[in-house]
Amino acid sequence: MKMSTAIGPNALDDGAQGVVGRPLDRVDGRLKVTGGARYAYEMSQGPAAAYGFVVEASIGRGRIRSIETRAAERAPGVMLVLTYQNAPEQGTGNHHDAHPVLTGPEISHYGEPVAFVVAESFEQARAAAYLVQVAYDPLPGKFALRDGKDLAYVPEGGNAPADSAVGDFTGAFAEAPVQIDVTYTTPLQSHAMMEPHATLASWEGDKLTLHTANQMLSQGRQTVAKTLKMPPENVRLVSPFIGGGFGGKLWVNADAILAAIAARRLNRPVKTALTRQQVFHVTTHRSDTIQHIRLGADPNGRILAIGHDVVSGNLGREQQYEGAAVQTRTLYAGANRLTRHRLAALDIPIASSMRAPGEAVGLLALECAMDELARKLDLDPIELRLRNEPAEDPEQHIPYSSRHLVACLQEGARRFGWDRRNPRPGQVREGRWLVGMGVAAATRGNPLRLSKANVRLGADGVVTVRMAMTDIGTGTYTILGQIAADMLGLPTEKIRVELGDTNFPEAAGSGGSFGAGSSGSALFDACNSLRAKLAGLAGMDPDKARFADGSITAAGQSKPLADLVGPGGIAADGEIVPGETLKNFSQQSYGAQFAEVGVDADTGEVRLRRMLGVFTAGRILNAKTARSQAIGGMIFGVGAALGEEMALDPRFGHFVNHDLAEYHVPVHADVPDVEAVFLPELDDKSNPLKSKGVGELGICGAGASLANAIYNASGARIRDYPITLDKILSVLPSQS
Repeated sequence: MKMSTAIGPNALDDGAQGVVGRPLDRVDGRLKVTGGARYAYEMSQGPAAAYGFVVEASIGRGRIRSIETRAAERAPGVMLVLTYQNAPEQGTGNHHDAHPVLTGPEISHYGEPVAFVVAESFEQARAAAYLVQVAYDPLPGKFALRDGKDLAYVPEGGNAPADSAVGDFTGAFAEAPVQIDVTYTTPLQSHAMMEPHATLASWEGDKLTLHTANQMLSQGRQTVAKTLKMPPENVRLVSPFIGGGFGGKLWVNADAILAAIAARRLNRPVKTALTRQQVFHVTTHRSDTIQHIRLGADPNGRILAIGHDVVSGNLGREQQYEGAAVQTRTLYAGANRLTRHRLAALDIPIASSMRAPGEAVGLLALECAMDELARKLDLDPIELRLRNEPAEDPEQHIPYSSRHLVACLQEGARRFGWDRRNPRPGQVREGRWLVGMGVAAATRGNPLRLSKANVRLGADGVVTVRMAMTDIGTGTYTILGQIAADMLGLPTEKIRVELGDTNFPEAAGSGGSFGAGSSGSALFDACNSLRAKLAGLAGMDPDKARFADGSITAAGQSKPLADLVGPGGIAADGEIVPGETLKNFSQQSYGAQFAEVGVDADTGEVRLRRMLGVFTAGRILNAKTARSQAIGGMIFGVGAALGEEMALDPRFGHFVNHDLAEYHVPVHADVPDVEAVFLPELDDKSNPLKSKGVGELGICGAGASLANAIYNASGARIRDYPITLDKILSVLPSQS
């Protein structure tokens, strides 16, 4: 079906089974906690696998003068050493289209693979990798964003136009009675997922199978095929379980291509996993940003002009930029608007999507600038947002599909006790702790992507769902089972969901908050088709038939579904195709983030005391997994505000803290009390499920609420993330 009009009442609204929305445990939970769920590196196929280890470039930019592999080739167990001198020709393109490796002597960034050593064991391959001797001719490079920002250009990539302009921003800002003109910076960040990138590659004739950690298998299949110059139908990607991704596994990476090349050369399966340290340089990351925000308002807080300029960086051949001003185009009213994105060409690893690309870092700046404006106006930050609630999308001039930001702010304020907040910074003290509250709005785009599904009811009464969708730990297996159960009137124990294989129908994959809505809508369509077939077999009108308790009922008659199915079962296909609703309606999920922090008056140490997120995201498909996703995103935001930063050595383009010992992410002791609440909502313009994306919404605005709370507690307005105690200390003495 094509999503071109609003969705009327349907089987999910009927709630005959009442399964969708319930807080069911994840069906894959027991497998995971008992070790029964096998990930890419644990897979086996065919003969015993050999093991590969990547050798990384140790310069930031330049050229290989010579590479000596003889000692490595003579090392125990070594079977193959791949370099640019013996690697096959590969297809080219940006990292969305192709991922060629070992293509020549040029080095474009630190950590770029320069060799791949394959041996009988991982330990042998790793030991031999250190025997590969590479001599370089280094070249000067641009590594730090500040060094490349003056030459930044208008990017051609991205999911939205780089620039937007409405009205006369320059004139309106110049004449505005109240002005905010500030610059915020956000740092380089790593996805830091639990499972490192890993692949098992095996060939049968000219057909390749990759068991690989990849979030979007249908897209990955095309990338592998283009890179290796082979027909897509000869490539199979398998990934039933993924140990986290956050966008770091959206695209095919070097592990998959190197393992595939080596496996073909050796006619033997080859397995490889990147070390934690290698993940930081061999795969992608989130770019740092420099964000210039200008807000002009009248004395009553009505925004007259809103401007947001963003500079981010990427490897020279790439065009993807951090769309940190995209949410600024739609979040608040204002007649005069200007947003611009610029991209600096740098000589560091590829920057790409990381959880809520754009909004996650854009709201770190915008929502703090709004807090600054509220302070300058002597206006409550929530009231400022309420006064600038738009009646329609302020740039596209189209209606919102649904928008309940005001309700989120008001309900959050009530639950959090916002009325107890002292608006003057530094006024609340408990012992040595300065205590404050902060708020920020949350918004995340709600995309929909082409997806297909197959559903089959067997003679045993079990329904099997198949699609090339992935589950990156978010609960996809569970919610798809709930959808099928509700649509077909069966208990969840009678639903078997099979995912993570490109032999199954094409699916959008997990990413961009489109996974559940896209795959679930395709399944909804397939189940509708199966319902029609079953109604026909039962001699009933499909529009009047009701499916519940394992039976179909209409006009006073009821028949068990199992009685309608022959020995071969009965199957149906379905798909969802994005249509006019994405063009005719502005679609976002919304929320309000609240934080209370303590700031040590002597050391500047920050402690999160409690946090609340109130969200609307259409129909909630599983209350437990949705809450888990929201809380996880909020904790992600805590890390972005207080700790996460890849430290770049600007001399060599090297990420110094390339492990989880020194790349700081929140741990249990950092997160004492976090709660997420979803308000009731159905969005009939979004998709047939009337749901919206949840997975990335939680991070949006979360860090800004902490930053605003830190200011309320101590008077320290820090505009360079992360907010570390040294930055707070530099301000605290003047505040005291």
